Amino acid sequence: MTKVGKFFIKQEVQYLNLVKNIIENGEVIKGRNGNTKRLTGILMKFSLKDKKIPLLTTKKVAWKTCLKELLWFINGETDNASLQKQGVKIWNGNASREFLDSRGLYNNRENDLGPVYGHQWRHFNAKYNNCDSDYSNLGVDQLQNIIDKLNDPNEKFSRRLIMSAWNPEQLDEMALPPCHVLSQFHVNQDNELSCSMYQRSGDVGLGVPFNIASYSFLTHLLGMHCNLRPKEFIYHIGDAHIYENHEEALKKQLENKLYPFPSFYVLNKYSNINDYSMKDFKVKNYTYGKKINMEMVA
Repeated sequence: MTKVGKFFIKQEVQYLNLVKNIIENGEVIKGRNGNTKRLTGILMKFSLKDKKIPLLTTKKVAWKTCLKELLWFINGETDNASLQKQGVKIWNGNASREFLDSRGLYNNRENDLGPVYGHQWRHFNAKYNNCDSDYSNLGVDQLQNIIDKLNDPNEKFSRRLIMSAWNPEQLDEMALPPCHVLSQFHVNQDNELSCSMYQRSGDVGLGVPFNIASYSFLTHLLGMHCNLRPKEFIYHIGDAHIYENHEEALKKQLENKLYPFPSFYVLNKYSNINDYSMKDFKVKNYTYGKKINMEMVA
């Protein structure tokens, strides 16, 4: 194995060490949706250089599902039916009539998730009516503001390139308050782009591998879109937890072989961030271990 391959394998070991540490040393907590073991204040870093993308290799990460969800965020969408049409089921548990009613969202039709990530990214704090409403030019378009600054030689080094999904005024209107709540983008003197993300709550078995991939995909995409080279994804987790029904599956994952991370290519560049679709992306040389099944906890 090449030196580069060994370097990227060591980065996945960060995640595996986190899993092992939580299982062996985590504090047992009784939560709203089941018992967990948790650790707090976690930091991991993943290199995005040489077009690498940190898709875990000790299990298969459904990267197409991850990218479809990311594009859904980017387009400001909040209708789970849009994801369902693409075969994406990850929001189904939070979009059911029963779950929406449990949140007091009796007026939301099934699959209307309220002003979740996409609404806050593209229309922050715009009054939310329903997932079918047109919010053009309403609220704050945080993502476009960041893109504009990344493209501005006088602004790209700013320490204020921040996008927040946490909006206290609208939390009670959301099917699920955001877990990945804040991202910050950094450009260095070599025109390299990094992303720091803070996540208040991380489901280490299912959610965290997805979140690593999603914000790494976003950093690659913004790099291409803004003529910057991706450098690093820096991941902060406030509450990193493992559900008790995931523990045995994760123990099996710890035994799986490690492989080098795959490569990620943005094949086309558009003037509008909304114009990207699945045909514009390619993951190459993704090798992974045995399939690991874990049940989603809503």
